[in-house]
Amino acid sequence: MTATILEIERILQILPHRYPFVMVDRVTSITPHESIRGHKCVSMNEPWFLGHFPSRPIMPGVLILEALAQIGGILAYASEPFDASNSLMYFLGIDKAKFRRPVIPGDKLDLEVSVIHHRTNVWKLHGEASVDGTLCAQGELLASVVDRDG
Repeated sequence: MTATILEIERILQILPHRYPFVMVDRVTSITPHESIRGHKCVSMNEPWFLGHFPSRPIMPGVLILEALAQIGGILAYASEPFDASNSLMYFLGIDKAKFRRPVIPGDKLDLEVSVIHHRTNVWKLHGEASVDGTLCAQGELLASVVDRDG
């Protein structure tokens, strides 16, 4: 992997998401067309913890998958740059999703995504999210780069 670090300012130039829905805080390495690594620092002040669950805050599994999809979008951009003002990456589906361990406030959620298959504007990716080396969630993601207008 290439030791390419992307800080939040650059991530916000690539992703269309904004607070509270940006799920990637830093990219730590990228190998275009192959894989990407990064992380999200999970904080108690994130809005979903008020209701999920008040007595035992747990990051919703769908948001862990969203974090994998977002870092996958950054990988697609790094592999085949597109004009982020005219195009964006849509999450099309998930297969083989599994949740293995809860993610709680204070965790650093490590994200790793690799390319399974890529053709034209469609990407099939394998993603894994872990905390301190323990697998929390995994799945195969399907995504596509599309025009913002259509």
